[in-house]
Amino acid sequence: MRVVAIGGGTGLSTLLRGLRRHVAVPGQTATSDPATGLICDLAALVTVTDDGGSSGRLRKGFNMLPPGDLRNCMVALSEEEDLLAQLFRHRFRSGGDIEGHNFGNLFVAALTEITGDFGQAIQLASKILATRGRIYPVTTADTTLIAHMDDGSTVRGETNISATKQRIVELMLDPPDAAPLPEAMDALERADLITVGPGSLYTSLITNLLVKGISEELAAARGLRVFVCNLMTQANESLGLTASQHIERIYEHTGAPIFDYALINTAQVSPEMLVRYAAEGAVPIEPDIERVESMGVRCVVGNFLSEGDVLRHASDRVTGALMELGRVAMARTGRNPQDCISPVSQ
Repeated sequence: MRVVAIGGGTGLSTLLRGLRRHVAVPGQTATSDPATGLICDLAALVTVTDDGGSSGRLRKGFNMLPPGDLRNCMVALSEEEDLLAQLFRHRFRSGGDIEGHNFGNLFVAALTEITGDFGQAIQLASKILATRGRIYPVTTADTTLIAHMDDGSTVRGETNISATKQRIVELMLDPPDAAPLPEAMDALERADLITVGPGSLYTSLITNLLVKGISEELAAARGLRVFVCNLMTQANESLGLTASQHIERIYEHTGAPIFDYALINTAQVSPEMLVRYAAEGAVPIEPDIERVESMGVRCVVGNFLSEGDVLRHASDRVTGALMELGRVAMARTGRNPQDCISPVSQ
């Protein structure tokens, strides 16, 4: 199947790490696992509105798009034990001006200067890392997030939006007509399965859907469209919101329903982890299944969480559920699996 994953932040990279294991690779030995090699074409559409940390510094200093989320996706789709992947994750702990910078971000900045094209720099870096999939910035326009808050104020810039104590009412892009990458639109048009999430509701998910044409393409997509719901609420982005309300907030910005399925965790979070997240005011997202399905979105529920230092989606269980939906997707699009030729093999 052809799969497109939309998002940003750690949520998207966690999902891609799981999807990578199902990507067909030339010369790969067949296994008894029927899911192995189910994906012939995997594409990630990634947000580019970050203006903080190493990415923000490079954005200001080099007048380039922020590479951080894209770099995380490249590492997630590479061989994790590979030395190059470790190098791309490395953050300098000293060194004056380079302190706090990530090597992968600096590498992308260098390629951008050499090629004069940020999108080409991402593709070259992905090739060096031998990623099992393609990674695209959702737009190559220099965009800034603007949020209207519930107290009537307007906040500009992703970092400032994330830091405010007020609740986001509406999110916008400046410029509002930022054009999508043509390759991103083509991937959406051809996809059998499209995922949105997990990730910060506004600054990782909705920001992608505001790019001109993306929401319309999703609304008209022939592929199966799946919302992967977050595990916990988050600061001013989703405090107090249930699973159905996450979808409602997205629809308020897309202007049309764009999901066929929602993948929602129903497993209990441990008391220790609940206490830790309570310090941030965060709680597990209520899985109001009946309300979600009343919106015409079918639910896939189960234990999709993994507990460590922080809560993360269990990428193996999430992608296992997605692969099952992928079989439905293939039947829906009516395409023979043999029709798909992986870009990895070309």
